Amino acid sequence: MKTDFGDLLRRAASMHRLRTERSLAEFGMTAGQFSVLAIVVDRPSVSSADVARIEGLTPQTISVIVANLVRRGAVVRLPHAVHGRIQRLEASPAGLELFALCDERVQRLEERLRREMSQPDRLTVRRWLAGVAA
Repeated sequence: MKTDFGDLLRRAASMHRLRTERSLAEFGMTAGQFSVLAIVVDRPSVSSADVARIEGLTPQTISVIVANLVRRGAVVRLPHAVHGRIQRLEASPAGLELFALCDERVQRLEERLRREMSQPDRLTVRRWLAGVAA
């Protein structure tokens, strides 16, 4: 059976996402929620539209994820100082705590991936993946 790069990449991404989902389940978080929360923590005052562009997802998808994070008290929406229709997103204190717990789990998965490759291979794969993602 011939397996091309695209199929292997899709399968690897699916497996990584499944492992991430399982590691975050204890905290009631999904991989998508974690990714959005990570962006909000890293870039305070980011808008949902900005998050959608960063994640490469539709604004509607991000809207649902943000609504779930707001409902659980991890993210707060704040008015933009200039643009009335734009809302800024910030992590709440509870969101920062949740992020720290989840990030520790995700970093364990990342460490597992790093251990499976030599430093030169990691750099090559990182460059290649960055090119594919661009």
